Amino acid sequence: MSAKKHYNKVVLAYSGGLDTSIIIPWLKENYGCEVIAVAGDVGQGKELSGLEEKAIKTGASKLYIEDLREEFVDDFIVPTLKAGAKYENTYLLGTSFARPLIAKRIVEIALAEGADAIAHGCTGKGNDQVRFELTIKHFAPHLDIIAPWRTWELKSRDDEIEYAKARNIPVPVTKENNYSKDKNLWHLSHEGMELESPANEPLYDRMLELGVTPEKAPDEPTYITLGFEKGAPVSLNGEKLSATEIVYKLNKLGGENGIGIIDIVENRLVGMKSRGVYETPGGTILYHAHDVLETICLDRDTYHMKQQLAGRFAELVYFGQWYTPLREALSAFVESTQQTVTGEVKLKLYKGNIINAGVTSPYTLYSEEFASFGEDNVYNQMDSQGFINLFGLPIKIKALLDKERNI
Repeated sequence: MSAKKHYNKVVLAYSGGLDTSIIIPWLKENYGCEVIAVAGDVGQGKELSGLEEKAIKTGASKLYIEDLREEFVDDFIVPTLKAGAKYENTYLLGTSFARPLIAKRIVEIALAEGADAIAHGCTGKGNDQVRFELTIKHFAPHLDIIAPWRTWELKSRDDEIEYAKARNIPVPVTKENNYSKDKNLWHLSHEGMELESPANEPLYDRMLELGVTPEKAPDEPTYITLGFEKGAPVSLNGEKLSATEIVYKLNKLGGENGIGIIDIVENRLVGMKSRGVYETPGGTILYHAHDVLETICLDRDTYHMKQQLAGRFAELVYFGQWYTPLREALSAFVESTQQTVTGEVKLKLYKGNIINAGVTSPYTLYSEEFASFGEDNVYNQMDSQGFINLFGLPIKIKALLDKERNI
């Protein structure tokens, strides 16, 4: 490929994985530019080890490693948790809401460095290219974007591995173990290999990293108590902790008990279906606990409306539209609903299951007096007769008229 435009300095979204490992030399070969790598630390853990040495050895002039973990949890995960947003009512958006945050920080560095363009390693088939680029367009619409997967001569991950070998670039995958993974403190995703055919059962023993399958979980249950204030998690088993600390601890507890493993075929934004296995142990527990607490703290109409809007909120996150007026407006609505979502939820974790074990709140709307099956002095059961007569009047009128018309 011959470059159509000259760039002096390009900032690359860098993970040290297969794609971005070869993009550094590719950019230099095709554009003759300086490459500055930026890695956003959203909880990848050991994946960041040795990253600077690797980036420099493959041709980057420098590497920024930005600790974004607290911001990731407080400004992206918790608002999405409060919304109860799940894409296609299943996927807890682990990759989706990490990308806008990383892209925002990359833009900030690109502007500070006086870069001409930003590059990323997202494929032309995936969602992440949209998430990165919509964020870049929001914060720096004047910057060019380079997406090698849309233009280079490499057509597959096998081609990438051969390209890396030819340049003595170490990569963390082989042709025999070539899952495409994305890891952060919220989740770990797996795509590719046997998962490319929905007919295949996932090879969980080879794949899982955050936990075990339910079959391998302990025979004894684990009880936990989560505390929330205004919809945000604030304590675990009576200990006050940051939301980030709670996620880490729940990942361990959930993983040990086989919680949060899903195998799904989802509808990508670009139009195709894709299959993936996701590990989200802590997130699955938090979503469950938050919803349990809302059942006693929110009135019926608010709860139902929130459920309806949760799907739209999830679409905005999944589609990379975090920095949009609609997402901000929905977040404002969600935040207003969370003012009384305070209390404690007790759960039993057992072999992949999350079982309710009790919930309390100072703002509960559940009244034992009204709900009791025993004798009470607060509810006149005869009131229901008139209510049903009025509520069912349209049905009754239609039935009577249909009978007259022999319909």
